[in-house]
Amino acid sequence: MKKLLWIILAVAVVFFIMGAVIKAVAFLLWVAPFLLLAAVLVFFLNRSGGRRIP
Repeated sequence: MKKLLWIILAVAVVFFIMGAVIKAVAFLLWVAPFLLLAAVLVFFLNRSGGRRIP
């Protein structure tokens, strides 16, 4: 009976960690496009830098 309790406890902890990771990944999937857009904008602004294009 004690082994069953430990197995259930271990499975519960694994599921809890997986749930937290999946929530974090879902959040990052919403944040990533905005970060990508910001990086592209900064890249092009730094690349132009007010210089004339030859």
